[in-house]
Amino acid sequence: MSKKDLGLLLLIVVVGIVVTIINPRFLLPINLANTSNLIGLFGILSIGQAFVIITGGIELSVGSLVALLGVLFIDFIAVQNMPWAIALPLILILGGVLGAIHGWLITRLNLQPFVVTLCGLLIYRGAARFYTADGTAGFAFGQNFPTLEFLTAGRFYGVPNTFIALVIIAAVMWIVLHRSVYGRYLYAIGKNEEAAKYSGIRTTKMVTISYIICGVLTALSAIYFAMYTRSISPASHGQFYELYAIAAAVLGGFSLRGGEGSLIGVVLGTILLQELQNLVNLLGIPSSLNFAVMGGVILIGVLIDQQWSAIRAQRRLVSAARQTETRQPAEQPQS
Repeated sequence: MSKKDLGLLLLIVVVGIVVTIINPRFLLPINLANTSNLIGLFGILSIGQAFVIITGGIELSVGSLVALLGVLFIDFIAVQNMPWAIALPLILILGGVLGAIHGWLITRLNLQPFVVTLCGLLIYRGAARFYTADGTAGFAFGQNFPTLEFLTAGRFYGVPNTFIALVIIAAVMWIVLHRSVYGRYLYAIGKNEEAAKYSGIRTTKMVTISYIICGVLTALSAIYFAMYTRSISPASHGQFYELYAIAAAVLGGFSLRGGEGSLIGVVLGTILLQELQNLVNLLGIPSSLNFAVMGGVILIGVLIDQQWSAIRAQRRLVSAARQTETRQPAEQPQS
């Protein structure tokens, strides 16, 4: 765990203590379970976003993709009567295909990630609204899927299964990002894509895979959100979820310039974000200010990242200067 992660963990503990002092209801089991559920839902989304940000890209279509894939999943199992064991992997494959298309447009046609994913944001939202004729997608009265509902919205000894899923996914993705060759390639691409390309890394393939990972995790999150809400209004469902994911990644130490960040930090960033949201609710602050809190969190995270980068750069310069000074006397010929 890096110093940034430890600092973030300490901040989470401090905020938790402050919230508990202000409103002891924070520690009620029902509140902790609901908060853990939201951490799981948004954490999976944030991990996918982090894999894109590490390459220096960004994925703005996450929220709209959650709406479209959620609508399709509900329609498949509730209207088309497709077995959920078939519908679930089908949605995951569709998410991966859309991620691959984003990666192809960015790497092969040299389009900016911002432009590609912004267009995706508009296209997927419009497609979801068109698919439902601007109506609401949901389950009919009495429709039950016991096994699916337990896996997606149930609890295991009081712990939400979404949170358990986040822990498992985070562990796997930590290995991929921090203990695999692919992860090292992503960091190299984020630091300097041209240098990575000349060193033999197939940057086009690596970046495309990162968008595929983001698409699959977004699709999984869309399924969880669909089963959590059980009703989707495509005009508003998933709106601004991309901001939650970006904010969690930035809070977790991922630089928007690419090449920096840890997966533990993303999970901790998600926890802090939901803790702050819970604080807003417990204090009775109008929900309309949620986005103001989100914007402030992103701004503070970017400012801290920028200042931290400047401090590290200054330290490297000072260290290099000292090493040069110590070498010069040793290199002088003895008389």
